[in-house]
Amino acid sequence: MSKLTRREFIAVSSLTAGFAIAVQPISAKVITTDSKGIMAGTVAIPVTDGSIPAYRASPILGKNFPVILVVQEIFGVHAYIQDVCRRLAKLGYLAIAPEMFYRQGDVSKLSDIPEIRKIVNKVPDAQVMADLDATVAWAAKSAKGNIDQLGITGFCWGGRVTWLYAAHNPKVKAGVAWYGRLVGEASELTPKHPLDIAPNLQVPILGLYGGKDTGIPLDTVEQMREKLKGCSNTSEIVVYPDAPHAFHADYRPSYRQTEAEDGWKKLKAWFKKNGV
Repeated sequence: MSKLTRREFIAVSSLTAGFAIAVQPISAKVITTDSKGIMAGTVAIPVTDGSIPAYRASPILGKNFPVILVVQEIFGVHAYIQDVCRRLAKLGYLAIAPEMFYRQGDVSKLSDIPEIRKIVNKVPDAQVMADLDATVAWAAKSAKGNIDQLGITGFCWGGRVTWLYAAHNPKVKAGVAWYGRLVGEASELTPKHPLDIAPNLQVPILGLYGGKDTGIPLDTVEQMREKLKGCSNTSEIVVYPDAPHAFHADYRPSYRQTEAEDGWKKLKAWFKKNGV
């Protein structure tokens, strides 16, 4: 194994082992998945301007693992996102969560959500797409990943990215977007939003949304559902009527066990149905 460069070492060392400060206190319902039978930890993903940190989890035994990209919330690749990777590894996947805000700042050390948003709002979609492309390349070259069975899932901020990356990379077999924002103002950093790409989307996406999500109006979810009717795939949207935003986030008060478990069951079936 080659030695890490200084930048790669810094990248690998930079992911928080716990939860972001902004999401304290942590709920007693938090799920912790052990590492028995899997390999889990931080890695450095080579990108055009150096490297970025990522959390990787995969089975210890075997090779040619189907690959699932896991895209973070605004709080970074903290303990919850890392646990999602381990849950997927237990199912036989190589799951990788790259740190999408690495160049712009370390959100895990911030306690104020408006301050976190200042960092997140500096992240260009083009950078995100390129970094996910680099992560896919790393999975194939360095981690026994089979990118012919490529999936993506993301939460909140990452839910929006899930829709966009599926449009960006037609090699994605399927995606599951958890309560990702669907509309927004076009800007230099965010030129398009999921509603814009829906009519031409080729990749089947399962969108999971909460009926009581105060940040994502239900009319925008219904607009997305209508737009998807015109595209040549089998994308679906499920709305849980009584669920708030972040209903899968077991470390937060927003967690809803029934809806979270049903969504996870649907995620597993969706990936299997679509060849991931």
